[in-house]
This record gives sequence, structure tokens and C-alpha cells, in this order.
Amino acid sequence: MTKRLGIIGYPIGHSISPIFQQAALDALGIDATYEKWEVTPEGVGDFVNGLRAPDSWGINITLPHKQAVIPFLDEVDEWATAAGAVNTIVNHDGRLTGHNTDGPGFLRALLVETGYDPKGTRALILGAGGSARGILLALVRGGVDSLVIANRTMERAETLAKLAVENGVKSEAIPIAGNVLIKAAASADLIVNCTSVGMSHGPDEQGTPLTAAEIPASAIVNDVVYTPLETPLLREATAAGATALGGLHMLVYQGVLSFQMWTGQEAPADVMLAAATKEMTSRGA
Repeated sequence: MTKRLGIIGYPIGHSISPIFQQAALDALGIDATYEKWEVTPEGVGDFVNGLRAPDSWGINITLPHKQAVIPFLDEVDEWATAAGAVNTIVNHDGRLTGHNTDGPGFLRALLVETGYDPKGTRALILGAGGSARGILLALVRGGVDSLVIANRTMERAETLAKLAVENGVKSEAIPIAGNVLIKAAASADLIVNCTSVGMSHGPDEQGTPLTAAEIPASAIVNDVVYTPLETPLLREATAAGATALGGLHMLVYQGVLSFQMWTGQEAPADVMLAAATKEMTSRGA
């Protein structure tokens, strides 16, 4: 029986997950298809319940359904509970479990691509939305020494800083501008952009939160934005002599972890990354 996998969202046309997930399935000769389904908020419950069918292995979930799927699941793991969001559902003989691979995928991408280990390091997170929360939790669990969260809305930054402190990590909330941001960047081992600044077709697609002069050469700069493949921030990081890593790696490595949950096999990460990069290049990213 051909197994079914896929991703749901609303809208979903932009997703490249079917490209790299199908490439991985084909590379390993697994009899399964990975599709994308546009599911309205009203249709989430019925769709999730349909995943209990014998031919379904599970799905990925993207915006705006990462919280909406939770009431329809039988179990939610520790990562997803802490993040308050599910991005992967696995069907175990009709029993549905929810997982969140965003944080672990972020750490895996950094480790594999740059050798970064958060233990004892200082990190600066730009932005305080959902992706920032998942990344903060991953860094906290990885043993980061201190965190600075920079955001336009201080209340949201303070909420994340408090979450880090509650988990035993020194943390501070600052504005995402001015000398205080420059000072935080200067002492950071890792800088992660979780804002939309620099995103193609976004409100500030030519912008960058930091310039080359403000980025230490010893830092790793990770932009979760993956359209374009090289954002203005990553160009500045490269000019500064820092290590630059784009958001496509995080996307692929969270998919690697989902793939392994569904299939029980080691995912061909190189195949997945190559397929994703080729697709984004063909789109002019």
C-alpha cells in the first residue's frame, strides 16, 4: 500500500516541503507520496481525524494551523508542549501524536553546517514571534549561557526573556535598534534573525537588522528567512568575515527529523538540501 504524507496550511502554495521530502522518499525507494493540502481553519479537525487511516503516515503543519491541530491529537510530546505548537503529526496505527521539530531542526542545522554547540555561548535573537520562541527553547535546552532578545515591541521581548530566566538562563530584552543592539551584537557568539526584515516581497526586503561593521567576525549569523537564499543580513555577515547560514537549512533539517519519525529510516539530508536549493534557485530566490 502506498503511504501518504504531506503538509497542510492556509495558504499552502508557497511550500517547498513536497519537493525535498519526495526527493528523500524516492532516493530511499520508499513507496510513499508527499503532497500539500490547503486546509481552511474550519476544516482542520476533519482533516486531522482523517489521518488515522491505514495508508497515512502523518503530515507537517505550517501556518496558521500549528496550534489548531492540538485538540485533535491523542498525545503531544514535550517539545511541542513547550513550544505551544505542533509542526509534525505521526500516525501510530490510528493514534496521532504531535511533535515540534523546529527547535531541534534549528540546532541540527547549526551543528552540521557550522559546528555550533550552544553550550556556554551567548546568543542574540532578533524578533520575538513564534519562531523566536522555538529557537529560544532550543538554545536553552542546548545549554546556552545567556540570551538577548531584541524586538520592536518590548513587551513581547520581555515575555521571551522571562521564559529563558524561568529555565535558568540569563536573559535580557532590548529594543531592536540603537547602541544597545550594537553592544549586544558585539558580544554575541550567535546572532539569529527571526524577523521578516530582508524577506523577499516583505515590507523591508532590502533591509538588514545589522551591518557588517556591527557584526563580529567570530560570530555565527543565522537568518531564518530563506527567500532569498542570501538575505541582506547574510551578505553583511559574510562581509564582516562571520559565518553565515540561511534559513533553508533550518527548514530542511526540521523536515529531516519529521521524515525519520514517519519512516523509521535515516533521512538523506544531502539529497533534501540539494533538492530544496535547486527549487529555490529555480524560483529566483
